Amino acid sequence: MTTYEQLPEEQMTGRYLANGDEVQLFERAFQRRLPVMLTGPTGCGKTRLVEHMGTQLRRPVVTISCHDDLTSADLVGRFMVTGGDVAWTDGPLTRAVKAGAICYLDEVVEARHDSLAVLHSLTDHRRTLYLDRADEVVAAPETFMLVCSYNPAYRSSLKELKPSFRQRFVTLPMRYLPADQEAAVVAAETGVDGATADRLVRCANAIRTADEAFHFEPPSTRVLVTAAHMIAAGAAEFDAAEACILAPLSGDGAVAEGLREITAASLADAANTPR
Repeated sequence: MTTYEQLPEEQMTGRYLANGDEVQLFERAFQRRLPVMLTGPTGCGKTRLVEHMGTQLRRPVVTISCHDDLTSADLVGRFMVTGGDVAWTDGPLTRAVKAGAICYLDEVVEARHDSLAVLHSLTDHRRTLYLDRADEVVAAPETFMLVCSYNPAYRSSLKELKPSFRQRFVTLPMRYLPADQEAAVVAAETGVDGATADRLVRCANAIRTADEAFHFEPPSTRVLVTAAHMIAAGAAEFDAAEACILAPLSGDGAVAEGLREITAASLADAANTPR
């Protein structure tokens, strides 16, 4: 099994393991003041990449978790009553622009289209945020960067980003790490031995392959790390896999039983495969 120490040096930057040229492209986009859209399955490292790049570029990261009820006022700010006076309070997007931070909108596809309209002026040549209610215009400093992310494969058919919005961004597709590198990450994050990490990754890949038939979101690297933590704490491998990998995937009894069979078979095969 590959270990962290054996990974190619050009892939390792801090505790983030690159899976391509996403680090270099992110940095080039930052240098040219371009917004970035990260796409890829849940738990493939999108958020960790943003956090890592904040450290690399020495910029604070302001994270906004998008959802159905997110309004433009939630992003830019609103007037609030404080101590009997009405005063304007900046929202997280406005604070990020003024601070020259990296503003990260996680799962941006979940936000309403009318809420995202406030981003348009920040994603073109203007690089400006217009606070109509506060009668203020905020020009973004050179260090400000807008980053969004979403999972295109598992979005609702009723929720899709407009092509005109997507074309405002440099898009960096992300994917799961190769098996040996993913196992190295699981082992390094949790302290389990290499053989255990290998088996968990083989189990995940077997389920990811079955995803086309079962139609659920595949298990992420994140859930493998969680399962490995449970094993490190003394849980049996299959019990940890069932609690951390299988149970979150589906509540359908037939599907769950099918996944249980796939997991049992893949763990047994991995245990019997010479390393």
